[in-house]
Amino acid sequence: MGKRSAFKRRALDTYDTPEAAVVPLLGHLPSWCRFWEPCAGQLDLVNHLERYGLECVVASDIEPRDERVFRLDALATSRSDVDATGATHIITNPAWSRFILHPMILHFSAMRPTWLLFDADWVHTRQAAPYLPHLRKIVSIGRVRWIEGSKHAGKDNCAWYLFDQSFAGPAEFIGRAA
Repeated sequence: MGKRSAFKRRALDTYDTPEAAVVPLLGHLPSWCRFWEPCAGQLDLVNHLERYGLECVVASDIEPRDERVFRLDALATSRSDVDATGATHIITNPAWSRFILHPMILHFSAMRPTWLLFDADWVHTRQAAPYLPHLRKIVSIGRVRWIEGSKHAGKDNCAWYLFDQSFAGPAEFIGRAA
């Protein structure tokens, strides 16, 4: 997965989240976090976060790959839909296609603090400029081994981005742990 990869992209960017990509995020989530995972796929991210004591209140996807995941277009949800779940956060590994990613940033961050996992280079691009006022934190995680059993990690560095339209202030950058 990545913009410089010679591999054919999977439909809907269905790259499951490995645990190694989740661990750097854990210290930035409150222990009382109750989250909605809107791009849940086959629940990898949900399972990792729940193993660490967080609670998933809703797992949904436009094309679920697990019977416990609700079929839902997350961009069609409203604030009242999310309020009804009791979610305190939105946490997901979204599609990296900008025509999907950018609307997600705006839609989700207007409803809840939103953690999204995608390429670290994005923040350095002109296309990121309209979204930067909503960016609160970047947690760098480096390259991710997206394909289970592969000897190779992806070619792009990745980061968790926290977007939140209810808070103003500068974004904080957290570099990779040694």
